[in-house]
Amino acid sequence: MKKVITYGTFDLLHWGHIRLLERARALGDHLTVVLSTDEFNALKHKHAYHIYEHRKYILESIKYVDKVIPEYSWNQKIDDVLGEGIDTFVMGDDWEGEFDFLKDYCEVVYLKRTKDISTTKIKEDLKV
Repeated sequence: MKKVITYGTFDLLHWGHIRLLERARALGDHLTVVLSTDEFNALKHKHAYHIYEHRKYILESIKYVDKVIPEYSWNQKIDDVLGEGIDTFVMGDDWEGEFDFLKDYCEVVYLKRTKDISTTKIKEDLKV
């Protein structure tokens, strides 16, 4: 079984997120999503509309996602890759090169972002 992992906050879920999850899952047989906790988001000065438990519930309902685990810090990625038996690490290409240190442990793939959609864009568009 080929296992894939990706990371994110996945707040205000949109079709770009779903497309990323679909493409990540297509790279293997099992997709683990590591979801930023509310506490970790606070450390990153990032505020999610939905709390962790609700974001996890939403992700678990998506057919491309096999497992959701919490992200507590930037430094857990190697442990996650080893602990989950991961073959491929996937992130959006806006992070290109940032996770190349994982190439010693697994394949690293940066997927092109979906054009014209992002959580930031949704937030900006909703400002009336």
